[in-house]
Amino acid sequence: MNPAVLAAYELVHLKKNDMTTTSTTSRIMLLKEDFERLTSYMKGSRPPGSVHEKQAGKSLSEELENAIVVTSEKFPEGVVRLDSTAIIKDVDTNRVITVTIVLPEQADVKKNKISVLAPLGTALIGYKKGQRLSWDLPSGKKNFIIMEVYHSDGVAVKKPAK
Repeated sequence: MNPAVLAAYELVHLKKNDMTTTSTTSRIMLLKEDFERLTSYMKGSRPPGSVHEKQAGKSLSEELENAIVVTSEKFPEGVVRLDSTAIIKDVDTNRVITVTIVLPEQADVKKNKISVLAPLGTALIGYKKGQRLSWDLPSGKKNFIIMEVYHSDGVAVKKPAK
């Protein structure tokens, strides 16, 4: 990955050395194709369904306005994107959750597929494996760590062997 892109990514995502992220002070990194899909979706005529999705829709719009958009060649490993499965841990309860981030019409709670417009979906997209983030969810402020990220091919994102 281009060192300048990586440095910019880490600068906007990390606060000093604690890897804490909040929704109001950081910028997410998005794959160009995902940015285009999400922007198109947000501009589309389909209104979000639930009250929480409407609130998250506004939040996702804000995230899109501030996102760092990169091509697949420059996209860092381990970043949550559309159709990624993330294993996350609630650091306050130690509960481990596995979710796949999808567009709203693909959401299925029984299959752990959550809408990118749902508060947790919006919280995770654009953040990377190992990051801690805090996000206001309907149940209150939650603190998570992203433990693993898998992409739609089912392969865990790992650094290539040197």
